[in-house]
Amino acid sequence: MGWAAFCECEFSDVLALPIFKQEDSSLPLDDETKNPPFQYVMCAATSPAVKLHDETLTYLNQGQSYEIRMLDNRKMGDMPEITGKLVKSIIRVVFHDRRLQYTEHQQLEGWKWNRPGDRLLDLDIPMSVGIIDTRTNPSQLNAVEFLWDPAKRTSAFIQVHCISTEFTPRKHGGEKGVPFRIQVDTFKQNENGEYTDHLHSASCQIKVFKPKGADRKQKTDREKMEKRTAHEKEKYQPSYDTTILTECSPWPDTPTAYVNNSPSTAPPFTSPQQSTCSVPDSNSSSPNHQGDGVLQTSSEQLQPSATTQETQQWLLKNRFSSYTRLFSNFSGADLLKLTKEDLVQICGAADGIRLYNSLKSRSVRPRLTIYVCQEQPGSSLLQGQQQAAGSGAENGSGTPYVYHAIYLEEMVASEVARKLALVFNIPFHQINQVYRQGPTGIHILVSDQMVQNFQDESCFLFSTVKVENSGGIHIILK
Repeated sequence: MGWAAFCECEFSDVLALPIFKQEDSSLPLDDETKNPPFQYVMCAATSPAVKLHDETLTYLNQGQSYEIRMLDNRKMGDMPEITGKLVKSIIRVVFHDRRLQYTEHQQLEGWKWNRPGDRLLDLDIPMSVGIIDTRTNPSQLNAVEFLWDPAKRTSAFIQVHCISTEFTPRKHGGEKGVPFRIQVDTFKQNENGEYTDHLHSASCQIKVFKPKGADRKQKTDREKMEKRTAHEKEKYQPSYDTTILTECSPWPDTPTAYVNNSPSTAPPFTSPQQSTCSVPDSNSSSPNHQGDGVLQTSSEQLQPSATTQETQQWLLKNRFSSYTRLFSNFSGADLLKLTKEDLVQICGAADGIRLYNSLKSRSVRPRLTIYVCQEQPGSSLLQGQQQAAGSGAENGSGTPYVYHAIYLEEMVASEVARKLALVFNIPFHQINQVYRQGPTGIHILVSDQMVQNFQDESCFLFSTVKVENSGGIHIILK
């Protein structure tokens, strides 16, 4: 099957980001038809369960090396300026679905949070042929780049480490995995020696399974097709041994620049806006996450008269930093006109509802409320127990016990420690452990499971104990 035939795909349910070029099959292919300068072929079979006019779908195993052949497809005399010179290609694994494209930064940061130290995409350098000066950037976990010579045999072996079900909301088990795209963007040098002049882009649709899962899925699809009638089979594409990436528009980010073959700092993958926390738009359970200072501004209502700049500031203050670029041209009135359904479509269910509630200044009820009082030196445990039971009003010195309400949005132990530190002005980094005093005075480590079993509106006294030789403290709930 010729290259042009692979381009005659319809992407009816895919957001054009990047915009996939459409080929008009009614136009004759003649010598004047523009020839794509490069062709990228991934050595993995396409699924047989794809209808004729749909885009091909290829199943990959997580972590397995797959070859992408980088082919010079130029006709004689095409692009003489790159003859004898190197070009740069960036390979990315990106989202296929509209909803996930809109929330890409949040999705990738969430994956990074759950898989610390891992990359979504890697190059298998020992297997690869003809690639030069390979690079990966810590801020671009889903992209790899390298230089190559179109005149020489070049094959890049990639490994995709994210699986399709990692980005599916966990509801019932056995969820259908989301599709990804493998995209290759190729650039030539400009007059300053930087590889920023775009030459060609192409991509294909994939799904990634746990090891051996792609083979089982391919076999299942093949068996399903064998059971269909000859008439039904005519509506489906055959399975091809390789996957040809079809032309598309370049990925919208500015490429990393190679200047005189020396590395430069790459921009973040998805957005020029820098998020101030590792997992945006959620109250993280990480001890290093400091988000409570931002929460205090969330009650500030966005006004219809807000300018685009003031709207951007409101989004940042209310922990919607991953959407600042998406809403960069929105005034306060524009954003307030969006319905709940609009926001869910753009931002996904969780963030869409949260943004809608923030715009309407709706207060969200905490998942758990506890009342806590710091035990004063000299007060007895018995008095504390009586007060926790509601039977006492004063301590031994006649001073009434004063309790503070702790509102927990996350049912985790680190949230308890963080809120205690905030309310009672305890340096959070000094808190080593939180214990609960149990029967006979034993100290039980407060775990996430214990917090989840706290009764709502429980009362606690707490004391602090210094840790020898470390300068830290333990908190004991009584």
